[in-house]
Amino acid sequence: MKQMHRLAWLCLLSSLVLHAQTAADQPAAPADSYSGMYTFLKEGEFVQITVEEAGRVTGFISRYGDGESDRGAFLDQFFKQGKLDDVKLSFTTETVHAVWFEFHGIFGRGDGKTPNDDGYYVVKGTLTEYREDTDKKVSARPREVIFKSFPRDLDASPSRN
Repeated sequence: MKQMHRLAWLCLLSSLVLHAQTAADQPAAPADSYSGMYTFLKEGEFVQITVEEAGRVTGFISRYGDGESDRGAFLDQFFKQGKLDDVKLSFTTETVHAVWFEFHGIFGRGDGKTPNDDGYYVVKGTLTEYREDTDKKVSARPREVIFKSFPRDLDASPSRN
């Protein structure tokens, strides 16, 4: 009987070790799985992030203008440069109407259960908004942000006849 208990404990211990090794061997999410649309600062605004080879990141921010000449207009600001190093994301946008953005942060998992849920991935970090006034003076406004991913498969709903 003692040998049976010992054998059972040995089997249990072996399976726990094997399970721990398998879990540790699971790779992190592939970088390209972070590609997609994320919320931006206001309702209706978004940032499109595309992870390409060698950590290159392309994309754009679609936002509402808030200057005197563009108030309420929808503006697209493409990334001038972008980089992904493991989960660390950084990008700088082109200047549109004397405004540009710089971001430094990380990708992480959010509350969504599957990629088809809002917030499956999140991007957390510091977004700095730069503005140049008419006298060419530049002001910087940094803020901590969290951008949540949009559902991946928006067209997955069954069609109705």
